[in-house]
Amino acid sequence: MTKTAVTTGGPHVTQCQKPHGWLGRLMLRNMNARHSRVTDWGLSHVSVGKRDVILDVGCGGGKTISKLATRASEGKVCGVDFSKDSVGVASKVNRWSIESGGVQTWEASVSELSFSNDSFDLVTTVETHFWWPDLPGDVREVLRVLKPGGTLILIAEIYKGAKTKTVQLAEKYLPGMKLLSEDEHRELLANAGYSDVQIFVEPVKGWICAAAKKP
Repeated sequence: MTKTAVTTGGPHVTQCQKPHGWLGRLMLRNMNARHSRVTDWGLSHVSVGKRDVILDVGCGGGKTISKLATRASEGKVCGVDFSKDSVGVASKVNRWSIESGGVQTWEASVSELSFSNDSFDLVTTVETHFWWPDLPGDVREVLRVLKPGGTLILIAEIYKGAKTKTVQLAEKYLPGMKLLSEDEHRELLANAGYSDVQIFVEPVKGWICAAAKKP
């Protein structure tokens, strides 16, 4: 989510939710740079094995896929996004890894993941879960595709209750965002059937990371 998207609203809101066209592709490149630091911080709270099979939901411009593929060098990283243009940009960014077989990308919705039960060691999502159409149902869908003992990690640079300008602007101009507090993140995952729920925050920056396991 870019600062322009927060402050102008209108069509930029749609681009945040589902990037498309030349403006969407430009925004995806911007997101790859803008979200890199919060992604690194979030991923520092989870262990990534070199043989892990990983799913990145809402893969956007594909930078998170690249980071994960480097760490899971002998595993597999799958990226899904319901934006065709996002999948296109992510595929270009990860072209070499796709050609070598370590990465795959698909156009798909988090609400209907086309994977078998118990498929992934880790599922990640960066700056997307507050746009999911059915958040309680969607985290249950993610739970389905996680292996027992597998981890879901939600990473965002914005959450309800953070005292940052970004939060204030989002609450004013992006009413469609499902911003959750620390406790609401914990409740969401616990109610969906996850265990070992942990919430990490950087209050000054407004960052949040929620991690939980499939029993």
